[in-house]
Amino acid sequence: MSIIMDAPRTSDTARALRADLVERAAKLRPLLAGNADLTDRERSVPAQNIDALAEAGLLSLLQPARYGGLQTDFRTLLEVGREVGRACGSTAWVTSLLNANAWFVGLFPARAQDDVWAHTPDARVAGVVTPSGTARVVEGGYRVSGRWAPASGCAHADWAVLGVTRPDAEGTADAVGIVLAPMSELTIEDTWFVAGMRGTASNTLLGEDLFVPAHRFHSIPDAVEGRYATPFTDEVLYRAPFVPAAALVLTGPQLGLAAAAVDLLRENAPRRGLTMTSYAPQTEAPTIQLAAANAASLADSAQLHAYRAAADIDDAAGVFPDYAARARMRMDAGMAAVHARAAVRIVCSAQGASTFGESNPVQRIWRDVETASRHAVLNPDVAAEIYGKSLFGIQGTVTTMV
Repeated sequence: MSIIMDAPRTSDTARALRADLVERAAKLRPLLAGNADLTDRERSVPAQNIDALAEAGLLSLLQPARYGGLQTDFRTLLEVGREVGRACGSTAWVTSLLNANAWFVGLFPARAQDDVWAHTPDARVAGVVTPSGTARVVEGGYRVSGRWAPASGCAHADWAVLGVTRPDAEGTADAVGIVLAPMSELTIEDTWFVAGMRGTASNTLLGEDLFVPAHRFHSIPDAVEGRYATPFTDEVLYRAPFVPAAALVLTGPQLGLAAAAVDLLRENAPRRGLTMTSYAPQTEAPTIQLAAANAASLADSAQLHAYRAAADIDDAAGVFPDYAARARMRMDAGMAAVHARAAVRIVCSAQGASTFGESNPVQRIWRDVETASRHAVLNPDVAAEIYGKSLFGIQGTVTTMV
């Protein structure tokens, strides 16, 4: 099944590269799926997975080409995340977040980008944008302290993007920001004990009195309004809207989880009877046929919402979208998560109690999508309130993160 929706400005060359990258991800699925139980059980994505993804170029999708990255677009990240998510939700989440944090770095001044990649072009970046730390002004920069969680992919990262507040700048655009710090200066506290997405190892980062040079600070209010510090204004990828992009990157893995659940229903139903009925195989049962139709349609709906948002984000790069457009993009991301979650739930109900046996991969998919879809920036009720108000011209009363 193909969903064509794409940004009008996307070139044939870009589409060909995207198709190639998705094919590379597809070739890794047997490896990643084979390691999925281990990833879940050990609460960490195996180095074998990370090495394979890196070798395939799938961890440099949003890294600037100036440093050897592929500098693709958000639709490409979605499609790669979906393909990886069909094999392993945690691996897909880490893949998407490492790429997303590379995009954040691309918004910083050139000197900050050089700090990360000039001498180590394969450096990876994790992070937590939530302002859980404090930055105190000192000569040449800031002293930063805090606890940041959940830091997905931090076990595989060399740098971290960290959200901070600046009490000295209260009332200005610099009151809240993100900073860049080497992982070597941070401590990882093992706190990620959760029901789903266990393998993301989204642990807590600890920092105490770290020195951060002034050029490694970026204002969040400026970013939300499209005022980025990067001097490379011709690189349209790094002109995309901040909040919609930050929300959308989380949906790719969930699209994959929904697709995987539908695939498993189609694979298992012909081999099983419907317990306590005369239907053998299940494919003859109208209830299973309807479940398959509804689950597949919801998985498609999740894709349609996510791909529309990606098209809007990719097409808006360079021409910053207004508040109403950004509100709709955030709504699309929230609905993608809701529909993906609903698709998996239908599969669970159709397959019955056996779904929740530990040997059944559907229970891991269910746990992963139920956890991932609760990320704060995807909160569908908040997104709906923002979007609904915007339809009546009401702006900025819910959150600044639009």
